[in-house]
Amino acid sequence: MEQREMVALIRSAVPEPGGVWADLGAGTGNFTWALAELLGPAATIYALDRDARAIVAQQARLRSDPPAARILPRQADVLRPLELPLLDGIICANLLHFVRDQVGLLRRLHGHLRPGGRMLVVEYEQALPIPWVPHPLPFTRFAALAHEAGFEAPAQVGTRRSPSSGRVMYAAVARRRPAPE
Repeated sequence: MEQREMVALIRSAVPEPGGVWADLGAGTGNFTWALAELLGPAATIYALDRDARAIVAQQARLRSDPPAARILPRQADVLRPLELPLLDGIICANLLHFVRDQVGLLRRLHGHLRPGGRMLVVEYEQALPIPWVPHPLPFTRFAALAHEAGFEAPAQVGTRRSPSSGRVMYAAVARRRPAPE
């Protein structure tokens, strides 16, 4: 998927520029750069991946293709405690379908968000596991798990057919409930 297609898929989940975000399971940074384009120069994005080679690739990309936002590549496993500041948003693109305890992870991530912060996911709209999607997360299941993890009801903000598999992908956003007034 090209960057313009990724930007289009997540655009309505990122309504304002700036802020502090994290891209978890960022890989080489495809969605990180798409998010950076939407957030602009006032933003900071922590791009986390457990694969050291992905971090090296991100660092090389930073040198050759500077993004619109400040990107901080970090090697980290999202299944372990994360050292992050309080975040305005988190994106997990094609990450949650590799996680067995999805609600447990969503609960932990909920704690990293400011009140009103956004949890943005990109996942496949499929129910049955396959080798490269061992723990599928169709939108209806994400909605139920997000509620269980303490988020407001999520909204689906985009769909796209995966160019590699032909399967439908969706983008959805769930917000951490705002602080009581």
